[in-house]
Amino acid sequence: MLDLLAPALPEGTGRRLGADDYRRDFRERRGAIRDGNSWKLERRQHFEEAGSPSRDALRRGNWPEALRLFEAERPAVRAAAVEEDRRGSAFHRLRVVEEPLTPYMQWELHWLALRAECGHRVRVLPATSVEKSEARGLLPELTLLDGRTLYRVLYDAPGATLGAIRYTDPATVAPWTAYLRHAYESAEDVLSYFTRVVQPLPPPPPA
Repeated sequence: MLDLLAPALPEGTGRRLGADDYRRDFRERRGAIRDGNSWKLERRQHFEEAGSPSRDALRRGNWPEALRLFEAERPAVRAAAVEEDRRGSAFHRLRVVEEPLTPYMQWELHWLALRAECGHRVRVLPATSVEKSEARGLLPELTLLDGRTLYRVLYDAPGATLGAIRYTDPATVAPWTAYLRHAYESAEDVLSYFTRVVQPLPPPPPA
């Protein structure tokens, strides 16, 4: 059990960004980071992702093709990890996981395991560890850049991206920096979790 309660996200203190503005703002701010840590918290157990051939293969129920397409991206994923290290711009991904796994989560964990094999920083936190912080609802989907910019990423009901709310007030950002750092330190390495839980599973149904 994670022993630190999640902070609040004050209503009305952030700036709403549409999907395109969010992606542009995120790229610019992340690209400017040198020698700084960033964090991503993912809580939902299902997302709809556009522009992913592997995700499309999962929808069709073609599991071997979904995995083959992941593997084809290995050189680019490894190159991205090398570039992060060169810039000193470590990006830590924290994935909250419920069991039994949804088909989407089984698929995503294969992707996250490949990223970890290529040098990216990925850990898994069981949903039971954040129960105390979810008494009033699930944790938000968050990305935190260099302890300065916090995005609450917004999705529609099926899980398609709508944009984000951007927070830059240190009074909001600093508590989340502390929480995400602590949560990441409490989590399990994704490769350990993958070997123990995901690898033995049969192919998932289409999703």
